[in-house]
Amino acid sequence: MGTVNTVLGSIATEDLGIVAMHEHIGFGLPGCDLDTQWWKKPEEAFEVTVQKLRRFREHGGKTFVDCTGIGNGRDVEYFQVLSRRTGVHIVAVTGFVAGDSALPYFRNKSVEYLTDLFIHEITVGIDGTSAKAGALKVGVSRGGKLNELDKRIYHAAARAAVKTGVPIITHLCVDAETAIDIFDQEGLPLERVLMGHADDGHYLDEQRDSLIASKGGFVGFDTIGYDSEMEGAPYWARPRQERVEHFLRFLDKGFVERALISADANCCALGWPGLKGHSVNYLFEEFLPDLRKAGVGEEIFEQLLVHNPARILTMQDPR
Repeated sequence: MGTVNTVLGSIATEDLGIVAMHEHIGFGLPGCDLDTQWWKKPEEAFEVTVQKLRRFREHGGKTFVDCTGIGNGRDVEYFQVLSRRTGVHIVAVTGFVAGDSALPYFRNKSVEYLTDLFIHEITVGIDGTSAKAGALKVGVSRGGKLNELDKRIYHAAARAAVKTGVPIITHLCVDAETAIDIFDQEGLPLERVLMGHADDGHYLDEQRDSLIASKGGFVGFDTIGYDSEMEGAPYWARPRQERVEHFLRFLDKGFVERALISADANCCALGWPGLKGHSVNYLFEEFLPDLRKAGVGEEIFEQLLVHNPARILTMQDPR
């Protein structure tokens, strides 16, 4: 069927199993390692993370896509240790969560430089290791519109995706038409793009989501578990039942083959406390039961967690 890059090497697509498409071993803004207020000791962070990944495995989860970009706490050697310890495939990404979280060193780099950087991390390895990225990460900076740096990163990511065959995963769906235009300019089919965080309570737009899906793109409902009922909920949280109903409306439009779900949770947050009780396992312990109560069948869950992730993650022939 094809292959996917993981931090321990390439695996066959059929070995992916149940996939969490947008998660984090640990995410923080650049400089978070200098903040001692919430910083856990390495051994504590390791044990917490191992417990969550093992629980994910108990739920049937097999592959964990870590969407932590360059400079945000990505540590592929650590990922390799965790993968060996837990038996969970970990897919790392190259790219940036958004232009405004890119380290200053990269902010004035050309599209050509960024393209070469991304291709190197996909085909050679990340941070001097042999661990190759299995996807590209891009995002929209604060303000809800792609800024000039965001656009450079999107152009570079699209070129790298075309040349290597890995998919793109976006942070936020906002300014979707600008993003789609960039992908079109670079000759990247939208079916190679997961436009994420459609369920973010701060940027809801169901017409936008339908547009993306109708053009062949994947739409990520991947902030699941950030419920406004939870203590310390962030600004992008929303009521639990409202999220469920939003997702059901998307499925009812016939877009089940364009939908992907995930929790965008930290196994161990970096530089902030995280949301207590929120992890990748919220998918299995809360969200899927909510969908079952609404009458969603098991075959839909297989589509969302196995077949759709396999389609987008499988590396395509370079162009």
